[in-house]
Amino acid sequence: MNLPLPFVEHTKSLLGNQWDAFRQALCEQPSPVSVRLNPIKAKAKNLADALRPVPWSNLGYYLPQRPSFTFDPLFHAGTYYVQEASSMFIEQAFWQHISGEVQVLDLCAAPGGKSTHVASLVDAQSVVVCNEVISSRANILLENVLKSGFENTIVTNSDPAVFGRLGGIFDVILVDAPCSGEGMFRKDPNAIGEWSENNVQLCSERQRRILRDVWGALKQDGWLIYSTCTYNRCENEDNVQWIAAELGAEVVPVQTHPDWGIITLSDELPCYRFMPHSTQGEGFFMALLRKTADATSPSVKRKSKTKPQIAPSGVKNYLSDYKLLKFEEVGGKWRAYPPSVQQILEHLEGVKILNAGIPLGEQKGKDFVPEHALALSNRLNIEAFTTVSLTREQAINYLRKENFTLPDAPKGYVLLIYQETPIGIVKNLGNRVNSLLPNEWRIRSLSSDVGAHKLEVFAD
Repeated sequence: MNLPLPFVEHTKSLLGNQWDAFRQALCEQPSPVSVRLNPIKAKAKNLADALRPVPWSNLGYYLPQRPSFTFDPLFHAGTYYVQEASSMFIEQAFWQHISGEVQVLDLCAAPGGKSTHVASLVDAQSVVVCNEVISSRANILLENVLKSGFENTIVTNSDPAVFGRLGGIFDVILVDAPCSGEGMFRKDPNAIGEWSENNVQLCSERQRRILRDVWGALKQDGWLIYSTCTYNRCENEDNVQWIAAELGAEVVPVQTHPDWGIITLSDELPCYRFMPHSTQGEGFFMALLRKTADATSPSVKRKSKTKPQIAPSGVKNYLSDYKLLKFEEVGGKWRAYPPSVQQILEHLEGVKILNAGIPLGEQKGKDFVPEHALALSNRLNIEAFTTVSLTREQAINYLRKENFTLPDAPKGYVLLIYQETPIGIVKNLGNRVNSLLPNEWRIRSLSSDVGAHKLEVFAD
């Protein structure tokens, strides 16, 4: 690995006598592979005995090698998420400081690892708004959030300044800021070619603009989780000091264990660095701040534009505990969400909303056509459907949108199950099935060696 000389000089000045160990880990050691379980869906047995847990996460595990996740139906069902172990450290901020019913904004959320993680950490009455300003990345975010199945999520596609104008409506804002990507050098060699000192400076300036633009959306005494996947001070500690001084915040310590190997450069500034020579994971930086100054106007609840609506007959039964949810028809399609989601939707004026809660489907004549995402909801009432259990090969064929038949199933909508986990819905026509799987979600790989890619640890 040919590291840029300015990067070497700067990182040497940060690490001192740890530089050689850092360089060796970065250039010679393989990138670790880790996954985070969805606590609602995961049914893996004795997983803690089979794999080594990520020490700072109750949901994360290291894999001994990287399988082809594409060919694991449980991956497509949202049973787990492939996530860098280092970034799972945000879990500690929640366990130690953030509790109760909270409204969370994950501002730079794509592809969705931290959003789905946060959704698994907060209580059922909390709301997680998952935002991505770039439209193409927002679609990826939407897919991953829907696969996770949490009903208390909203996916949006808006600029940070749009949120900043809403006033203080969020208890927590997570800004995993776009950065120079130094922490990805080992995993993505292309990141080295894109690195430059000018880009580091541009990233730092952009990060400050993002933070300034969204600051008004954070409540007084609210929490900011600031993170990057880079090593330099300019985008990390310097920005944390800028937030505290210019925006008005205090930097709050997060307790760590010495065995975790997390590095802090200064006892006076509690910021947390994950470096490949000291922690098993890629480069990551995080700081937790609490807002102490608020020059913005408080948010004003707007009059609800949502009228009570009655969902089509039988649709409510698709969901467990449906009486706890609100149902709404938007553009011909029905969705359901908790009252807490409805309340925050009333504040999001000017925000482009891609989805809220659970997509249910749409009425077409006498037929209600379910959404694929309904099958992946954590609220799904399996007993409302005819179900068919698939073999691994059948599940892969379904995920490829290949033609197949269900000769022993009745005609109509059928819920497909793999290893006790719903993976999709089809309409059985007898001689064939109509798949409801979105085309952009299908497996595109031409590989035929399906069995070789099995992720054994999640198998029965």
